Amino acid sequence: MANQKRKVPKRIAQTILNSLKGGVVPRIGLPYITVGRKAEIEALLHDVELIGEGGASFRFIVGRYGSGKSFLLQTIRNYVMDKNFVVVDGDLSPERRLQGGKGQGLATYRELIQNLSTKTRPEGGALTLILDRWINSIQMQVVADTDLNEGSPAFEEAVNKKIYVVISSLSELVHGFDFAKLLEMYYQAYVNADEETKAKVVKWFRGEYANKTQAKKELGVDIIISDDDWYEYLKLFASFFRQAGYAGLMIMIDELVNIYKIPNSISRQYNYEKILTMYNDALQGKAKYLGVIMCGTPQAVEDKRRGVYSYEALRSRLASGKFSKAGNRDMYAPVIKLDPLIPEEMLVLTEKLADMHANLYGYEKVITENDLEKFIKIEYSRVGASSNITPREIIRDFIELLDIAWQNLQTDIEQLLNSDKFSYTESNVVSDDKSDNFAEFRI
Repeated sequence: MANQKRKVPKRIAQTILNSLKGGVVPRIGLPYITVGRKAEIEALLHDVELIGEGGASFRFIVGRYGSGKSFLLQTIRNYVMDKNFVVVDGDLSPERRLQGGKGQGLATYRELIQNLSTKTRPEGGALTLILDRWINSIQMQVVADTDLNEGSPAFEEAVNKKIYVVISSLSELVHGFDFAKLLEMYYQAYVNADEETKAKVVKWFRGEYANKTQAKKELGVDIIISDDDWYEYLKLFASFFRQAGYAGLMIMIDELVNIYKIPNSISRQYNYEKILTMYNDALQGKAKYLGVIMCGTPQAVEDKRRGVYSYEALRSRLASGKFSKAGNRDMYAPVIKLDPLIPEEMLVLTEKLADMHANLYGYEKVITENDLEKFIKIEYSRVGASSNITPREIIRDFIELLDIAWQNLQTDIEQLLNSDKFSYTESNVVSDDKSDNFAEFRI
């Protein structure tokens, strides 16, 4: 039947439920629990098409803690990997910034490269795989296009020519000469089965050389990736990945709030200046086959004293126009603001989780549609829930409810929901609005 529920594999179900109960987004199984966010997803997927055609994009996703920013980010991550994109993603922290005098920018680059993922290597660490496949695919292409035998001088020369076409095109870009030189070095090491040199080149690409002296000694190059220029190398990777057979590169950076928290105003401004550079590159056509998505809270973005909007050049580019308002939003604007999921969407999600929980632990689902409706009504009846409640809080409550009911078979769910023993997860739901906006909620 068309509307038959998909049975979730137990390994994936366990990961999903454990992650959601712990308040984090699972890396796998998201299609099983995705609800709502249709307009946001469609807007971001529109960007993906443009990137695949040689363009670039830059988006901010803005929402409260637990509103679904990371979930949306992971959903897009999985989608673009299926579309043959390379993805790098990472969270900012006090030690990882976009710019810093003590290696914080380079630390972010290292985190991104460590998490470099493809469809066949979604868990990260895919750089060596991509480099080897690039060389191997060119060798196979030469075999397919010619009658040459592998190992013959003519075959090797034909492969060299194709390799150097890629290398030469990169040489024209900023820092491209050095990048191309390292690619050529990797290729020669691959051909000669020199694993030691391959490892050193990968170490360089990962930004792991502490100084130029070390790089010069081990590789003969007197340049390293630094705090100031790491983003230029990501642009180079985007061009290289395209020529290596991928659709492009997507950069995903979460936790912008860690820039907002930087106590020194000058340091914050340097970080916002780096964002401006990346934003301008995307919109002015200086970057190709490259997408950037950054996530932050409303305060981290919109606060005019410390947030992204404190940097006037960014505020003037990103602030909403006079025609944009709730219910009439421009989804092609650079900033996507996440509205709270509506009760109907949360009801659909809880039903999916209830089915998943029952299948995982092998019992007949006992929670009824009336129970689900009552649960949603209770959650949305909190003071301030209309504007402040988040999916994370509701999901954690619900999985806890399912776990209690499963572990205590004598528990009556309806009685539990009606009793004063039912309590919410700790949250920051606070509002001056005393009205109950969901009192008339109907399914």
